[in-house]
Amino acid sequence: MKHEICKRADKLILVSHHLCPYVQRAAISLTEKGVPFERVDIDLANKPDWFKAISPLGKVPLLRVQRNGEETVIFESAVILEFLEETQANPLHPADPYARARHRAWIEFGSATLNAISRFYSTSTEAGFLDESSALSAMLDRLEAELADEPGGPWFASKHFSLVDAVYGPVFRYLDVFDRIGDFGILDRKPLVRAWRRALSERPSIRQAVAPDYPQRLHTFLRAKGSYLSSLIGQNDPATALRPVLSA
Repeated sequence: MKHEICKRADKLILVSHHLCPYVQRAAISLTEKGVPFERVDIDLANKPDWFKAISPLGKVPLLRVQRNGEETVIFESAVILEFLEETQANPLHPADPYARARHRAWIEFGSATLNAISRFYSTSTEAGFLDESSALSAMLDRLEAELADEPGGPWFASKHFSLVDAVYGPVFRYLDVFDRIGDFGILDRKPLVRAWRRALSERPSIRQAVAPDYPQRLHTFLRAKGSYLSSLIGQNDPATALRPVLSA
């Protein structure tokens, strides 16, 4: 029976890292569903033995479901999101199977966008940086076109907050920090994506998915990468790089 598993659950523990966008997806979903959970952060550079023993891929997030004296460990964010859809109330997927498939596809596109963001902040040369900036902008052009097919907002599915929104909240959080470093034009001529980004930045579940010091932590991470973006940070006053920016 749907919801039966987690109705009997003693505890849900989300094993986390303070910067991981995939963890944020799970935290947003749990919060939107009103599910109590405990969050445990680990250092991925110094993984504890207990984590190595239960994480087949050595990655976060993990969802530890403890019930009836037993524990089930669920890994990979996409699987965790689907598990929560199958076992908890307040669904974030649409009921229609065609719409649900479309949403799942754009969730995958969100993962590909995160990969593009990683390449953007990791590339070591100016030429590579410009190429990755253009590639990331082009991906968001595709997203702009998709949003134009379903007007009304403020969410991906118009008036209904969905798992697609939960996935893109962490995507745009990277852009918030990038904007404090420089104007890279990634969202130029994308008014629908900009409006969606603003709405997501104001959603309580998305704001609460990271600690208050997240921008400083990400700034420190990016500066230490030894990438071309790191060199741009180094040219600026760190305090200036972290000045407040309003998502447009």
